[in-house]
Amino acid sequence: MTEESKSHLEAIPLRLAVGVVGSASGRISAPARRKARALGEHIARAGCILLTGACPGLPYEAAKGVKSRGGLSIGISPALNLHEHTTRYRSPSDQYDVLIYTGSGLMGREITAIRSCDIVVVIGGRSGTLGEFAIAYDEGRTIGVLTGTGGVADHVSDLLSIIHKDTGAVVVSDDDPERLLSRVVRSHRARGPLRRRLPINA
Repeated sequence: MTEESKSHLEAIPLRLAVGVVGSASGRISAPARRKARALGEHIARAGCILLTGACPGLPYEAAKGVKSRGGLSIGISPALNLHEHTTRYRSPSDQYDVLIYTGSGLMGREITAIRSCDIVVVIGGRSGTLGEFAIAYDEGRTIGVLTGTGGVADHVSDLLSIIHKDTGAVVVSDDDPERLLSRVVRSHRARGPLRRRLPINA
């Protein structure tokens, strides 16, 4: 490969990957579903790529929003293959352009999903979402919190008040999907390349 071709490849800008984590089941309000879908629409309009755990619920609503606007949607599946994805995990496949099969189970795939994102947005959520937020926070990611959607999203501020751990993560909260996405994208771009702040065993 020539120096000229190397320079050309390095100059190609990568699209931002926005991960959406949130309630896959349980009681999910109609307003939370609408906000999740609207977030997906704005992700597509912004030219970003959606990445979720390929689960039902609020992440699936975001995927619907992305696809309704012609955007790109990627799912990180806990399964080994499509059959296991749809039968054992009872998860959808119809709103994704690509499914990546980790075979890692529900908790195992969370690390792969979070580390594949530039930005992570929390909507609603229960214990699984709490784990994903913890990974994103410890990994120093830019995190958006869509408030007014219930669950973990409406208690992140309480968590931050007791964590007292500087990981380099930036957390932005807003109750409007379009405004939240705009704010986290600006914040991510202002930060520059992500660098690990903590020792590996912290």
